[in-house]
Amino acid sequence: MNVVYLEGRLSSDPVVRELSSGSHLLSLEVTTETDAGAATVPVAWFDPPAIPDWGAGVEVAVRGIVKRRFYRGAAGTQSRTEVVASEVCELGKRRQAQRVLERAACALAGS
Repeated sequence: MNVVYLEGRLSSDPVVRELSSGSHLLSLEVTTETDAGAATVPVAWFDPPAIPDWGAGVEVAVRGIVKRRFYRGAAGTQSRTEVVASEVCELGKRRQAQRVLERAACALAGS
């Protein structure tokens, strides 16, 4: 099962890119706190319903899957492990954040 739910702060401003296919990619860096310290997780959100006006420091909730992507770089074939988001919302919007959490829990339960 591949289900991810993250809560954390944006460590930098989101970056929006238009792909050659016409799709939009919103790239986020989400920093989470753990007992071992902080961990920054790259998040890719393809074709978000709207481009948010978030900035660094905004707390977000993310639901998605872990994916390893391969691409050609200057040093040859490289890879990147990231979370591909299906939903992202601002944690300050409590009802919306609760729904994201509930959908992640349902996915974990297999329903």
